[in-house]
Amino acid sequence: MSKMFDLSGKVAIVTGANTGIGQAIAVALAEAGADIAAVGRTPAEDTVEKVRALGRRAEIVSADLSSIEPVQRVVDETLEKLGGLHILVNNAGIIRRADSVDFTEADWDAVVDTNLKSLFFLCQAAGRHMIGQGYGKIINIASLLTFQGGIRVPSYTASKSGVGGLTKLLANEWATKGVTVNAIAPGYIATNNTAALQGDETRNRQILERIPAGRWGEASDLGGAAVFLAAPASDYVQGHTLVVDGGWMGR
Repeated sequence: MSKMFDLSGKVAIVTGANTGIGQAIAVALAEAGADIAAVGRTPAEDTVEKVRALGRRAEIVSADLSSIEPVQRVVDETLEKLGGLHILVNNAGIIRRADSVDFTEADWDAVVDTNLKSLFFLCQAAGRHMIGQGYGKIINIASLLTFQGGIRVPSYTASKSGVGGLTKLLANEWATKGVTVNAIAPGYIATNNTAALQGDETRNRQILERIPAGRWGEASDLGGAAVFLAAPASDYVQGHTLVVDGGWMGR
């Protein structure tokens, strides 16, 4: 593999790694040579098996990122079990749907705490280590709603807009310290988070009609973007949100 995309000897934390986008990114990073700390509320045995089948090391780090309580432990366990930390992928996230006039404080807090607050403090904890070693790659998972308003998901839109802003801020602060901070904004990807949209005949049709590629994305469609942002090929890319959406934003 070209050294520009070679992750041999690197250790990556991937949150929400048990299924969907997180699992696909973990496997893609492993294919490029990285060892994986698979973080999630539920054990990511399937992901670990897939990574180990590629000849890479993989360890489960159990953590519920609905609060920041386990954040430092995630970094510490990764260092203890895998001996390093070079890449952080902040993928863990949740969504709540309701009309804005009916949206509850509980649903607001649950989404913002997981998608934005824990993301920042995990960036902070990993960033301290990365700055200390003079090298690191942070990849935050944003959304089309980093750029658009959406409907019936106010806390999700707010959190993902915040992810875009934090990505820029951290890049501004850490670019001279050897740490790159970027984001990926997935389009409409067929995962558990979008099951309600896929199951709504009208919304599903409307979504497909707007996507130039003519299909929902697969989680594996994000693997190449993640490898690029984790690899030396992106060393001069900072504060950028890379949209992977089948052409949705260009329509």
